[in-house]
Amino acid sequence: MSLSKPSLVVWLSVWLVAWPLAGSIPTQAAWAASSTGVVAVSHPLAAAAGARMLAKGGNAVDAAAAVQFALNVVEPQSSGIGGGGFMLIHLAATGETVIVDSRERAPAAASPDMFAPDGRAMAFPLASTSGVAVGVPGTLLGVATALSRWGSLPLAETLQPAIALAEGGFRVNRFLADDIANDHGRTQIHPETAAIFRPGGVALVEGDWLVQPDLAKTLKLIAADGPPAFYRGPIAPAIVAAQQRARGELAQAGRGRMTLDDLARYRVAIREPLIGHYRDYRLATMPPPSSGGITLLQMLALLESLPLGDTNQGYGYGSPKTLHAMIEAMRLAFADRALWIGDDDGVALPPLRGLLHPDYLATRAALIRPEARMATPSAGDPLPWVSGETKPPGPSNAALESPNTTHFSIIDGLGNVVSYTSTIESTWGSGITVPGYGFLLNNQLTDFNFTPAANRATGNTGANDVAPGKRPRSSMAPTLLLKAGQPVAAFGSPGGATIINSVLNVTLNLVDHGMPPQRAIDAARLSVTDPSGRIVCEGGGDFMLPGFTIAAQDALRQLGHLLPGAAATDGCRDTTGSVQAVFVDAAAKAPDGAADPRREGTVIRVRR
Repeated sequence: MSLSKPSLVVWLSVWLVAWPLAGSIPTQAAWAASSTGVVAVSHPLAAAAGARMLAKGGNAVDAAAAVQFALNVVEPQSSGIGGGGFMLIHLAATGETVIVDSRERAPAAASPDMFAPDGRAMAFPLASTSGVAVGVPGTLLGVATALSRWGSLPLAETLQPAIALAEGGFRVNRFLADDIANDHGRTQIHPETAAIFRPGGVALVEGDWLVQPDLAKTLKLIAADGPPAFYRGPIAPAIVAAQQRARGELAQAGRGRMTLDDLARYRVAIREPLIGHYRDYRLATMPPPSSGGITLLQMLALLESLPLGDTNQGYGYGSPKTLHAMIEAMRLAFADRALWIGDDDGVALPPLRGLLHPDYLATRAALIRPEARMATPSAGDPLPWVSGETKPPGPSNAALESPNTTHFSIIDGLGNVVSYTSTIESTWGSGITVPGYGFLLNNQLTDFNFTPAANRATGNTGANDVAPGKRPRSSMAPTLLLKAGQPVAAFGSPGGATIINSVLNVTLNLVDHGMPPQRAIDAARLSVTDPSGRIVCEGGGDFMLPGFTIAAQDALRQLGHLLPGAAATDGCRDTTGSVQAVFVDAAAKAPDGAADPRREGTVIRVRR
């Protein structure tokens, strides 16, 4: 599959209100600074849904709601009302930034050993496609909560583009077709899912027309009755019944534990963002239960003492010195992440303050040697900087994470910003479609530790062990970059644990390497999510410029890094993330956007 197609940028006027979403996208030659906003989304039809709300006079939150619902239709493999996510909202009038946490929760009957009932961890392919993996979904209530507090349009209106797409249909793009063809069985296991994406046993291909009447019915029910239709009304029993499925030898242990009470009691959390600083920028990003923000801020702190961006000192983009430092910072931060970070609502002594304490970070930074790769690092001990006590950290226990999810960013004409990452976890989630209602259920509970890690003797708190009502650890990192108190950019990415590193790469490209936003997104990325140091590096797409030279790769190999490929060969052939960004163009004093060609990234600039 070619990834060289450039991202789509279109200019739309207020007449978009009447534009049929399933048709072709009209363009206009110029965009005035009086634009009412910009959307940057991974799919053009979902971008158009958000632009339609802006053109109607809605704000960034209204547009975000429409985008999210439309993504459920056109990117069902990545996110939807059967999943959860994190929405970062910046309010221009007050300067306040808030987080709407709609992460899925474990049901009340969940237990630490639910994925290892006999002491042995379940096989991931079986567990992740059985009901035991399904968390109580939060996306719908998260969107509805954001609309009720900060939106200006009714929920029903923001659902209309998605209803039209589900009812009228749309053409399958190459990304959806590829995810069906390479589904690892997830669209074939459960009959309701196969009926939608493999009708008559034949996989949909690019260009096929996909109509989803059951999903349209569901969205209409929600438009009429709001979230109660989903959490307490006719949809709720169907969700509970669907997640009671188990596969293979898992038998009863593989059945989901969610009840009608779990759905009825689901609540979102409104959180303050995690605030950090890098150079002369301020960052607002995700707090726990996402590990994204704290791990990002740790890595930036470990790198800040280095002259990144200074080519005279050998720290330009893609240089061996820069890449070596990035790799080592990633390895240290991910070692801490695996042990210490989880849903801090369920941890008695969250070490967050210790993990970001300058003195603790200095002890971690001292492990980075410029002349050689460090041995595999263990998690550090941040507790002395929290409580004064010291315990040797126990072994980490990292869960498997899917590279799929979706992210989009929006800015409206008043300067309100939304940066939103949402997911159903794996590509196709659990693979379970709710019968008669047409939406997929997540497999988010597989983000918990499969075997309990809590150990009082070693000081391991089991931060990411399963517990009733608890949220599994996430890597999502929608982020806002500010300078002198004003937003300069908002962005994020899908990609499981690689999300954090995609956001790091783009941040360094913008701040240290001085790249314009589109170039900062196009540039090849490097990622390490395992402290042992296996490197994923990008290349092979003609849009990934700049890239990593073979000479730089060989220099990393000589330092001992685990880079793919043999000496004198190009081992950078992967693709990581899909960053969608909005930013404020300082010269034009107007909002703009940049989209990622790794998917069908689309920027729409709207004016009235």
